[in-house]
Amino acid sequence: MNQSFTSLGMYSGLGFGLFLALLGTCAWQINLVNQRRQVRRQHHQGLFEDLQQANVRSEQLNSELALEVEQRRLASTVFEAASEGIVILDPTYKMLAVNQAFSRISGYAVQDLVGCRVDELACSRDASRHFPTIRASLDMQDSWQGELVEARKNGELYPQWLQLKVVRDATAQVSHIVAFISDLSARRRSEARVRHLTHFDELTGLANRLLFKERLEEANQRIRQGTSRNLALLHIDLDRFKLLNDSLGHELADQVLQKMAERLTKALPEADTIARLSGDEFAVLFDAYGSLTSLARVATRLLSKLGRPLVVDGHELVVSASIGISLLPDSARDIALLVSQASKAMHQAKHVGGSTFQFFSHSLQHGNLERLQLENQLRKAIADRQLSVFYQPKLCLKTGRMQAVEALVRWDHPQLGSVSPSDFIALAEETGLIDAIGEFVLREACHQASEWRRAGLAPIRVSVNLSGHQLRQGNLVSLVRQVLEDTGLAPHCLELELTESQLLENVEYVIATFQQLNELGVKLAIDDFGTGYSSLSYLKRFAVDYVKIDQTFIRGVGTCAEDDAITKAIIVMAHSLELKVVAEGVENEVQLAFLRAHQCDEVQGYLISSPINAAALGDLLRVGVVLL
Repeated sequence: MNQSFTSLGMYSGLGFGLFLALLGTCAWQINLVNQRRQVRRQHHQGLFEDLQQANVRSEQLNSELALEVEQRRLASTVFEAASEGIVILDPTYKMLAVNQAFSRISGYAVQDLVGCRVDELACSRDASRHFPTIRASLDMQDSWQGELVEARKNGELYPQWLQLKVVRDATAQVSHIVAFISDLSARRRSEARVRHLTHFDELTGLANRLLFKERLEEANQRIRQGTSRNLALLHIDLDRFKLLNDSLGHELADQVLQKMAERLTKALPEADTIARLSGDEFAVLFDAYGSLTSLARVATRLLSKLGRPLVVDGHELVVSASIGISLLPDSARDIALLVSQASKAMHQAKHVGGSTFQFFSHSLQHGNLERLQLENQLRKAIADRQLSVFYQPKLCLKTGRMQAVEALVRWDHPQLGSVSPSDFIALAEETGLIDAIGEFVLREACHQASEWRRAGLAPIRVSVNLSGHQLRQGNLVSLVRQVLEDTGLAPHCLELELTESQLLENVEYVIATFQQLNELGVKLAIDDFGTGYSSLSYLKRFAVDYVKIDQTFIRGVGTCAEDDAITKAIIVMAHSLELKVVAEGVENEVQLAFLRAHQCDEVQGYLISSPINAAALGDLLRVGVVLL
């Protein structure tokens, strides 16, 4: 029995051991399973994180792709919407893409251009000729630019500005070449227009005063060099043109001037130069004339042709002319004297009744009693204070109020009555009396402006015209400073006007003088702007505040496309230079509406007010009237 218990104990121990072993095996297997689950869980977690990262990257790629698509769409839109032509070439100069602008410029459809080499196109003229040079520049500098003359599909030649840029890839190899093409036709036409206006009269198409002066100097040089024999100058002035102008108006008067200019050109094919000097005054230059007899025949023929009846807007008119003739070197010693003598002879022709011609002679020079008497009377008028100053209001279009006036000299003769400035200002210029008249107007205008201010009226800017003679005297700045001190007028209330042609007589001196006046605080203006003189290149150098558009352009605004374009161009140009614009000669509502619509700053003219005396102007200031 003990043996049985011993065996039973032994088997029991063995069974317990097997149980423990089995239990350990199960625990190991369970642990192994748990480890595998943990590994799988970590693996799954890693896969999940990778998936999340993949989703984030996918969203980034989608965003980048959408941005790239938008950029390409925008680039395509810009490519097609660009105003200048754009052509994309491959490294062999074959066109890969062409925008609509270049298609319009060249006249070719896009499909006709894509796939062609740029130097093999029928429209490629200068580009083909200069292709080796262009290609060498691109190889060395990755760019080229220059002006070419190319052909459109219809064969029309046109100037273009071509810019070429090389595009390289990451390996520095040429991937594309981009061409930018600008059609310069409109710009060239505009430049030609400006050049024409510089030397030719806008109304008649004849040479203007500047070109005529250049031709005179050239002819005089030929005389001095012995390559030309003689020089003859005809000074022509239409008789009683002011009466015609006052009766029919400016528009019809301008048509008369145009027709008379045509007659001059047709009647004098042998003339070297025919010019319109100003208003109804013309000049004709003959280089190497034959004889006095031949000149007399020419003048007689000219008077006959000019005096024929002409019809303007239903009015039949007969306009005669007076002609003065001077010769170089027979009577005149230099060009200035030649011009002066022709003018004297012309006035003598008018004195004897007009519709005739007179040669200058020394007896004429000493016997021109009428002119001498007028000169003496003008001197007496200055001494006896027969001169007075009237004021023409300038309307501010923004406020509708009068903010400035232009001072204008008037002569009330005891016997002759009112003498027109056109009858004595030129004489004053010639005799030097303009200095005294100019100083009188300056002092009177400044004194009156100060009186208005002291009377409690609103401050107003008073504008005074300068003459070229005053400017040349050299004491203008000191005179203005003294007048301002004497009258107590604030400098900014004084504006000085100088005509565009006078600016060019001595550019550097004028610039220096204007700078000194500007430092005083005085306002400066260019009068008669746009009348054909080449001050555009100097405009930015003159220290001016205002530009006055000449009335010859204002007359046609709203009805004449060319006058519209020129007036708008002047306004835009002046405003871009921070200058204010004044339009003179405004006479109707159409002109006023046009100027207001295009942001002109100030206007003056008979629509606003005729020139009035100081008392009447003071009344306007006193009631603070809104003119329009």
